[in-house]
Amino acid sequence: MKRIRRTLLTAAALLVFLILVGATYQSVSTALERREFPHLGRLVDIGGHQLHIYCTGTGSPTVVLEAPAAGMSAVWGWVQPAVAAITRVCGYDRAGLGWSEAGDQPFEPSEVPGQLHALLERAEERGPYVVAGQGLGAAFATSYAARFGPEVAALVLIDPPTADAVAERNLMMRFVKASPWLARTGLLRATRMMSSNTAGLPQHSAGALGAFLNRPDHLTRAARELSRWDDAVALADGAALDPTVRVVRIEAAGPGRFALLADEATARAASMVLEEMVESVRTQR
Repeated sequence: MKRIRRTLLTAAALLVFLILVGATYQSVSTALERREFPHLGRLVDIGGHQLHIYCTGTGSPTVVLEAPAAGMSAVWGWVQPAVAAITRVCGYDRAGLGWSEAGDQPFEPSEVPGQLHALLERAEERGPYVVAGQGLGAAFATSYAARFGPEVAALVLIDPPTADAVAERNLMMRFVKASPWLARTGLLRATRMMSSNTAGLPQHSAGALGAFLNRPDHLTRAARELSRWDDAVALADGAALDPTVRVVRIEAAGPGRFALLADEATARAASMVLEEMVESVRTQR
């Protein structure tokens, strides 16, 4: 019994030591990444907290980008510069994701369009808008277009979500719910279980997104969004769009758990659709 007790105590001590080492590794790496990957855009107060918005290019209509689940403005690393060659493009981070502050209120899908509207208004980014979203972001983009239709000229839905594929979505949600704890111990960072999904993005975009995919605060908010997936999709499915709003749906990265437009060729297909939509809006004004 003494030998068993000694073995268990040794194993427990080793586990505590490894957790402390991992937590230190996580803390030091996060501090370094904060300096290496500062936000490229602006932090704008929308009333009680600040959201990050990053706009490039000039011209009208302005393209507004809604990131997929667990994503942020950096996911558009290939798309934004391509479309910015012909018009104004704005990516942003939803509350609690990326460089944006979370605010005091719990996550509510119906609040996302209003927060984006306040952000664009206070950042003085003018419409008309071509609103584009990928994955869960496509649901938020649809809700925005329904609520603020007069400002929206077109809607581009990339890999729009559905209420189907429950098993895969639940698996993703369970993993993301556990990921903040894995991040705190440094295990998520050491194994690159999440950050490996950024491979293929431009260097800065991959680095910034990879850093946040190892951050407990970002992952905690991502888990809250995923827990309300069905509510967000239901809001979008029930949205009444203005018939004058042009809508295009495309399949690009696919319905995978962490489907991103990380591959340049895949991202180019989405960029071309956005460019065509911009030209179409200009022609029919």
